[in-house]
Amino acid sequence: MSSDIPDGPIVLFDGVCNLCNGFVQFILPRDTDGTFHFASLQSDIGTALLAEHGLATDELESIVLIEGEDCYVKSDAVIRIARLLGGVYALLGPFRFLPRRLRNWAYDFVAARRYRWFGEKEQCAMPPADVDVNARFLE
Repeated sequence: MSSDIPDGPIVLFDGVCNLCNGFVQFILPRDTDGTFHFASLQSDIGTALLAEHGLATDELESIVLIEGEDCYVKSDAVIRIARLLGGVYALLGPFRFLPRRLRNWAYDFVAARRYRWFGEKEQCAMPPADVDVNARFLE
């Protein structure tokens, strides 16, 4: 992988999904240290990172968190992101002790309906105009 890829955690998200974009917009102001970087699943970097971690590059419908050699998908990714954000969000941490099958059933239930419930964009969303934030979005 290119040396342009940051070492910190990278959130891969569905760039045309309003819910997924909303999740990224939720993370940005709460990640005051600028820990997280972002890339859409549809981007070249997103596809390369998925392939590098042995994940399907054409049918993944999930938030993915790449953290070094570790890779989290679905509910594991959401819980890990919450734990990394810290504060009140870390309270989601104990949910990791629920059976993954149950957590991912709830995740898949929402994911299967996300376009119907929240809509979708014609193309991948562009990051906000904030210059500091733009550097956190990988192309």
